[in-house]
Amino acid sequence: MPEDVVARLLGGKTGRVLRQRARGIDHRTVAPARMPESTSVSHTFDVDMIDPTVLRAALLDLVATLAERIRGRDQIARALTLSVQLADGARVERTRTLPAPSAHTDDLRTALWRIWDAMAFQRARVRGLRLVAEDLRPADTGPGTQLSLDPEREARHRVEPVLDHINAKWGRTLVRPAGAYRTAS
Repeated sequence: MPEDVVARLLGGKTGRVLRQRARGIDHRTVAPARMPESTSVSHTFDVDMIDPTVLRAALLDLVATLAERIRGRDQIARALTLSVQLADGARVERTRTLPAPSAHTDDLRTALWRIWDAMAFQRARVRGLRLVAEDLRPADTGPGTQLSLDPEREARHRVEPVLDHINAKWGRTLVRPAGAYRTAS
């Protein structure tokens, strides 16, 4: 390759820089990748679904997956959006801001149930569900840990990292809320 072409490719630098980079020597600063500001999970049914038990099980699985993903990135969500694809092709979407930014499954599940109940689907035929955690921020920028007088809630918060570790090691669906298993009898 002619030297003037190399100099143009390297921004006026000489062949010395090319040799250094070929050997893995690079003095440029590394900019870390930005974390995403939202993340989503979705579920599509093979047939139009009207069974409320199956719909709630799918929603529970989505929120557990989403919470695990957010905690794995060491982030917190400030809002949750549920998008429901109906059988006729219509899409209904609702967003709810969380009372406090969180990545805990309980907090996200509570917000999800409020959104779902507000949609008031009685006999709607649902084709797909999509859950989006929005306005994600690093967990260390969120509110501090508030002392809770609810020992059950505290126990659930302490066990979440353990469950995340188990799912990461042996498969995403090994440990889930019982209601998320649609095929269980």
